[in-house]
Amino acid sequence: VHNQPVISDFEYDLLLNELETLEKQHPGFVSQQSPTLRVGSDLSREFRQYDHKYPMLSLGNTYSFEEVRDFDNRVRKTVRGEIVYVCELKFDGASISISYLGGLLEKALTRGDGSRGDDVSENVRTIKNIPQVVESPDVPASFIARGEILMPRSVFNELNEERAKEGLNQFANPRNAASGTLKLLDSSIVAARKLDCLFYSLLGDDLPDDNHHGNLQKMHEWGFPVSDSYRICGNIDEVIGFIQFWETRRNDLPFDTDGVVIKVNSLEQQKLLGFTAKSPRWAIAYKYKPEQALTRLLSVSFQVGRTGAVTPVANLEPVQLAGTTVKRASLHNADQIYLLDLHLNDMVYVEKGGEIIPKIVGVEKASRPGKSVAISFIDKCPECGTELVRNDGEANHFCPNYLHCPPQIKGRIEHFISRRAMDIEGLGEETTDLLYSRGLIRNIADLYDLSADQLIPLERLGEKSSSNIIRSIEESKNVPYSRVLFALGIRHVGETVARKISTKFRSIDGLINAEIEELTATEEIGPKIASSIKSYFIDPENIEIISRLRNAGIHLRGETEETVSGDLLKDKIIVISGVFRLHTRDEYKKLIEKYGGKNSSSVSSNTSFILAGDNMGPSKREKAVELGIEMKSEEEFLKIIGEI
Repeated sequence: VHNQPVISDFEYDLLLNELETLEKQHPGFVSQQSPTLRVGSDLSREFRQYDHKYPMLSLGNTYSFEEVRDFDNRVRKTVRGEIVYVCELKFDGASISISYLGGLLEKALTRGDGSRGDDVSENVRTIKNIPQVVESPDVPASFIARGEILMPRSVFNELNEERAKEGLNQFANPRNAASGTLKLLDSSIVAARKLDCLFYSLLGDDLPDDNHHGNLQKMHEWGFPVSDSYRICGNIDEVIGFIQFWETRRNDLPFDTDGVVIKVNSLEQQKLLGFTAKSPRWAIAYKYKPEQALTRLLSVSFQVGRTGAVTPVANLEPVQLAGTTVKRASLHNADQIYLLDLHLNDMVYVEKGGEIIPKIVGVEKASRPGKSVAISFIDKCPECGTELVRNDGEANHFCPNYLHCPPQIKGRIEHFISRRAMDIEGLGEETTDLLYSRGLIRNIADLYDLSADQLIPLERLGEKSSSNIIRSIEESKNVPYSRVLFALGIRHVGETVARKISTKFRSIDGLINAEIEELTATEEIGPKIASSIKSYFIDPENIEIISRLRNAGIHLRGETEETVSGDLLKDKIIVISGVFRLHTRDEYKKLIEKYGGKNSSSVSSNTSFILAGDNMGPSKREKAVELGIEMKSEEEFLKIIGEI
C-alpha cells in the first residue's frame, strides 16, 4: 500500500502460508479480516473509486513443484475431459483493469480491494503502449483488458539515481516504483517516468474466443502489448518444464518477473472450477525463490545519513548474483548484526530479492575460522566521534551532533536545495561537497550569502554556471511556506506533515512557540514528531539560521486563510471516516472549514456527526453507535451544503 516493504515477498508468503495452515488446524480462531480471506486494499483517498465489473482477486501461490502437481490433481477432480494449461511469466508490477466502450478507453482502475479500484485513467492515458482506441471489425462493443503496469529496470535505475541526488528516499524495486508512480496526482510526472504495460487477460460478455489462449492472441492483433513468452502446455510436466526454462533466462528481460502463472485454458472449465473468497481455483502462481550466493564477509563499514541515522554495510568478496556483481550488502541495524551472529571472514549467504542493495540472510557457520572476531556495532559516530544514541522503540542508532557532523550538514544542505524542497538548480551533491570543503557554506543560511564572484574560481563551475546558481538561489525565495518547513529537514517532518503544520501554524513564529500539546493536537503529528519539532527549535543555532533565512527574504509565513463562505456548518464538529467517491477526504475537510465547521480526527460526545464513506473504520463506527452519534453519507452531506 505504501510501497515501502520491510520484508521480501518470499518471507511474506511463508508467513501467509503458515497462517493458512494454522487456520486449517484451528478453524475456531479464523477471523473474517484474515489476509487469507481477502485481497489487500491499495485504495487511496486522493482518487475516486468505482466498482470492478469482475472482481480482481489474488492468485494462490507456491514455491514447490509438488504443490503445482497438487493443483493439477484438484483441477482434474472437478473437470472431466482434456485439460490444457496456459503458462505466462508473472511480471512484477501494478495490476490495472481498463474498460473499453465502443473501442475507446473508458476507465482504468487499480486493483484496490478487489471489489473497487481507484480511477487512475488520466495517468494510464500517458503510458504510450496502452491503446487509447481499438479499431477492428471483431472488437466487442464493450470489454475489459487487464494487465500489469511495469517500470523497465533501466528507467528504474535512472529514477533512483535522480532521487539519490535530490536527497529523496529510493524506491525498493521497480514494482514499488511503478505502483507509486501510478498513484501520483500529476500526470505529467507519470508520463516522464516512461512506464510500460503488458496485458494478460480479456474479460467481457461477448469475447472472440472460448479459451484464454485465443483471447490473448486477439488482444495482440488488436494492438495490445502482450508478452510473447506465454505457452500452451498439454500436461503438468510441460508446465514444470516451462518454469525451469525461464528460471534463469528471465534475468535477461527488461522487466522484473517473480514467477510463472498457470491458468486453465478453457473458459468453460474455468467457470466450472470457480473461485474461493480470495482467488480463482483455475489458476495458480509458481514463485521463484530469491537468488542467493555464498561469499566472504571482508569488513563492515558504517555510513551516516542526512538525519544522522547510522547504517552498517557489509563489504564482500565480489560475487555474481541475479546478473550483477555484488560487493556490498545491507545489514540494516545493530539488531540484524546480532541476529545473524556475524564474525569477520564469515562465509555469508547474500540474497537479492528485488532490493536495491542485496542483504545478508544467513551465515555458513560450519566454515567459520576458529578465532574469528565477532562484528559489533560502533558506539561513536565514524565521522565526528560523537557518542551514538538509540531512542526507545527505534531500530537505528543515530549521531545527535546534527549541527556539526559533516555528512549530516552536507546531507541537510542537499535536502534543502532538492527539487521538492527549495528547488535550487546547479547545486548537486558534488558542488555542495566542493562548497563545504572550501568553507563557503556550513549551513543552509550560508547559501543566501554566496556571490557569483566566490563561485567562478571554483573547478567545474565558471561564470555561466555560477550565475545560474545565484539566480536559482534568488528564485528560491518565492518557495511557499509549507515547502520551506519541509526543506528545513526537521527529523520526522516530511512533505505531508509540513503541509499540515503550515495549515495549523500560519507562521514559523507560531510553530517555534507552540507547546507539545498544541503540536500533538494537529492532524498526523504524534508525540515523536512533536518532540522532534520542539528539539529543533530549542537549539539556538537553529533559531539563528531561521533568523538569517528571514532576513534573506524566505517565506516563513503562509498565505492568508480562505474566508469562510457560509455558516451552514457553524459550530458543527465533524469526523470524516472511510473511502469516498465524489470528493477526496482533503476536499471534504476544506468544504467543512469553508462552511464554518470544524474537523476532528476522533469521535467523542462533542462530535456533531460523522461523514461516513465506504470501509469506515470499525472502531469509529463502534464508538459512534455507543454514543448515539449520527452518520451521514456523502450524498446527505452534500445536500446540507447545497452541492446536490
